[in-house]
Parts: sequence; structure tokens; C-alpha cells
Amino acid sequence: MSVQVYEFKPLNVGRALIWSLFALVLLAAPLVFKSSLSHTMLSQMGIAIIVCLSYNILLGQGGMLSFGHAVYSGMGSFLAIHTLNLVTGGLPLPVSLIPVVGGLASMLVAILLGWVTTKKAATPFAMITMGIGELVWAMSLMFPEFFGGEGGVSGNRVTGLKTFGITYGPQIQLYYLIAVYTFVCTALMFAFTRTPLGRMLNAVRDNPERVEFVGYDTQKVRYIAFIVAAFFAGISGGLAALNFEIVTSEVVSGYRSGAYLLFTFLGGATFFFGPIIGAVLMVLAFVLLSEFTKAWLLYLGLVFLFMVMYAPGGVASLIMMNLRVAMFGYLRKLWVSYLALAMTALVVLVGAGAMIEMVYHLQLNAALGPEVKFLGTVLNSQGLTSWFGSVFVMVTGLGLFELCRRQFARDWGQIQEDIEKEIKRRAAL
Repeated sequence: MSVQVYEFKPLNVGRALIWSLFALVLLAAPLVFKSSLSHTMLSQMGIAIIVCLSYNILLGQGGMLSFGHAVYSGMGSFLAIHTLNLVTGGLPLPVSLIPVVGGLASMLVAILLGWVTTKKAATPFAMITMGIGELVWAMSLMFPEFFGGEGGVSGNRVTGLKTFGITYGPQIQLYYLIAVYTFVCTALMFAFTRTPLGRMLNAVRDNPERVEFVGYDTQKVRYIAFIVAAFFAGISGGLAALNFEIVTSEVVSGYRSGAYLLFTFLGGATFFFGPIIGAVLMVLAFVLLSEFTKAWLLYLGLVFLFMVMYAPGGVASLIMMNLRVAMFGYLRKLWVSYLALAMTALVVLVGAGAMIEMVYHLQLNAALGPEVKFLGTVLNSQGLTSWFGSVFVMVTGLGLFELCRRQFARDWGQIQEDIEKEIKRRAAL
């Protein structure tokens, strides 16, 4: 008689620690950043984390480049704000469950539109999503009864049942509701990536022909993933409706879809935590950077171009690459190179920023005179000296940056060779 021995695997302590840290950050963030602006930004970050992670189900997990993801977050917002008004009219539904209504509504929209959308993959899929996005955005202006026209639809979140005395009037109360949804939705989306469906979605992304050969319908896999992504996007839309208490046609626009794509890519679509980084960057750019300069979109475009050229895997890929180097003890050999790259990149940014600010001043504020303040200095937008100095600083910075980059590439290559040798040495022991 044979005896079967079962091996009990220990819990992944590292993963449990990461999730505990994530929960702690969500819990303690408003206690550290106590201003009303901070609470507003933290609430928007939670909403953005959910929608960027939902978009990454399509882009990162399934390889589906969508230009219309705002349709589903936006429809969740509209259905949520209408539900909120029904609650004000006497519907016995807790305000805390309204985001779920937005998620279910977006899921129904995805069931209707997703089958047609997912019939094709790659570029045709992207074009279909763009067409549907433009169609819904045009409809938002054609049917003011539902979409509210140019003024949008407004509501009041301080209504309905007051569970435990919570009114959601203070921003801190709404933040913790958003934090709970953020943690639960993040955990559920991470669990989805570990399911057989999530693994099959990765296979459809990497080799759809082989998936079909073994008997799976690639369209059904994409379709189900599309519905799941829409559900979580709708939840984020419902939370946004509660946060802003107004929903306009802008929430279904191509501009909003482009923002999801841009910041998910900047964060790192190939890693699960990449969109979380992208969501934080999105809120910082929209709220803070837009207050510093009118040319913030141009700066954002330059950052995107820089990332595509030098770090196509996004911020998350840079973190993981350096984490691997640090595990083998080689990171200390690169700090001088990193410092040189950062300083030379800053020089390039100063020169380019000076020219950008002078151009914007000439176009938008010429009536205020030729002088423009930039980083504590006064530039003359009509003077040759300021332009020559800006160009000189930028070109000098570019040259130094390229020299530092080449030296860094050599150092990085040598370190990678050393790491491979170390791996082989440990494997031989």
C-alpha cells in the first residue's frame, strides 16, 4: 500500500506584507496629509487606481489597445448619478452601494457593445473602440434628457440612509469609502489575473493562434475580460460621481480615454502595480502640474516621449530592473551614473522649459509685457539673450545626457554579465 504525502506550502509572507502595507497606506494617508486639498487628491487617486487597473486588464493582461475605455467608466458615472437622484427621491438604497450600481450598469453596456468590439483584435479592435467612444460622446450631446447636455447631471451625496451616522458630507468620510472600494477592487483584479481565465487572457495576448489550436475561443476570452474590465471601470465612475457630485459629457470623451492609456503606459502596463503608479501620476499632473503652468500638457507629452524612448516598460519596469540589481548587491555601483543622468536631464528640462514658457507667454500673455518669470529668474521673451541662453542650456544638457547615458549603458551591461555569472555559480553549487 502506497502512502501519499501532501506538502503544505507556507503562506507567501512577502505578498501578505505588500497587501498589508497597501492597506496601511490607504488607511493612514489622510492622517498624514491633513489638508482639504490632500483629501481631495487622495480620493481622486483611489478612483484613478481602480480605472487604470481595469484598463490594464485590457492593455497589459490582454494586449487590447482600447481608445474608448472612458465609455464604461463614464456610463458608470451617469447611471450612478441618476441612481443618487433616485435615492434623494426616496429610493431605499445606501449611498455606499451606488458605485456597485455604476459597475453593474457598465457591465451591461459592455455585454451589449463588447461582442462586436472583441470580434477583432490588435489594430481593428483599437479602431472599433475609438469609433464607439466617439459615438457615445456624440450621443451625450444629442440626448440631454439622460446625459444632461453641456451642463451635465448633478446630485447630492448627503442623502438617503445614514448608516452609523455617516453622511459622506465631509471629504474624509468619502475618502474612506473610496479607500475600501480601492482595496477590494485591487484585490479582486489581482485575483482575476491568477485565475485560469486570467492566464488564458495572457496566452491570447501572446499567441492567439496557439490558443485556438488547443481548442479555446479567443473572442470569448477577450469578451469576458472586456466585461470584467468594464465592471471595475463602472465602479470607479460611480465613485467619481459621488466625489464630484456632477457628471458631464467629458467623462465619456476620447480625451479621458487617452489619459487612461497614457498614464497606464507611463506606470507600466506589463506589471500589475504599474497602473497604480500611473494613477498617482495622473492625479498629480491634472491637479498640481496644471496649476504651475499652462503648458502642462506639453510637458506631459515630452515625458511620455522620453519614457517611450528610454523606458518603454514604464516606471514599474525601472523599479523591477533595479530591484533585481539590488538583490545581487550591484546597485551601489550605479548611484553615480544615476545621479549624473538625473542632473543632466534636469539641465535639459530647464532649457526646454524656459523656451516653452516664453513661447506660451508670447502666445497667451503678450499684452502683459515681454518679461516672464521662470524658476525664480526673469526671462525676456522678446530678447535674443534669453532665447540663446535657453537653447545653449538645453543643447549642452542633451550632449551631457547622451554621454552619461552611454557610460551608464556600458556599466549596466557589465553588471548584467556579472549577475548572470553569479546566477550560474549559485546554480552549480
